[in-house]
Amino acid sequence: MADPRTTAAQVKAPIGQLGGGWMISREAKAVCEEYGLGPRELYFRGRCGVLGECDADVVTSVAVFFPPQHVEESWNGGRKLAAEQAVELYAEVCRAWGRRKLGGYDGCARIAELLQPVVEQASPVGAPLFAGWRAVPLADDPPARATQLMHVVRELRGGLHANAVVAAGLDPLAATLATSHDATPFGQAAGEMIAKFFQWPEPYATPGPDVLARRAAVEETTDDLMAPVFSVLDDNESDELIGLLRFGHAR
Repeated sequence: MADPRTTAAQVKAPIGQLGGGWMISREAKAVCEEYGLGPRELYFRGRCGVLGECDADVVTSVAVFFPPQHVEESWNGGRKLAAEQAVELYAEVCRAWGRRKLGGYDGCARIAELLQPVVEQASPVGAPLFAGWRAVPLADDPPARATQLMHVVRELRGGLHANAVVAAGLDPLAATLATSHDATPFGQAAGEMIAKFFQWPEPYATPGPDVLARRAAVEETTDDLMAPVFSVLDDNESDELIGLLRFGHAR
């Protein structure tokens, strides 16, 4: 039987993938082409548009792991789309991707049923993008609804994780370079690939043992912070959610 913390640790990988894979999807690319946007312009305007029309510094405050200059250029470069419209378009990208990827999976309705109380009862403190996306209306059909709820949970973990990184005294680039250092066969190369993807300028410093230890502790802290979120589920529901997400992730 999975307790809340075990649940938080077990679901983070499938929710991370299924709740975020749509951001680099063919559906997102089609919207970029239709509206003449760069991929990151849609990403920042769509994902962070739930904050409303604001200065780029506000977006940087929640897009913790991206270089501030890149955030500013992307956010301001996408202003041809109003924030509210960008959110609507991005939400529909999420739903459309969910329909395509999970449309044949009968477990979606139950995933949505289990995740909805998790989302509804979670505290928004320290996770403004979670709060913003929680307010976006949910799709009615199970694949789109489940994917949208996974995205909302992913934003919650992301916000709490960023808080844990800051509390550990790690700067965003150092935390990025130390990401998955022990969990992947690529070691330091994994962190460097992520840093490049996020547009951090090179060269990169190799994270030392202290940074790696603090980054590992941050992951544990994030699981600790997410544990209360899943306490609304009983042990049987937690086991069911883990199984459903594991199967959906493997599709």
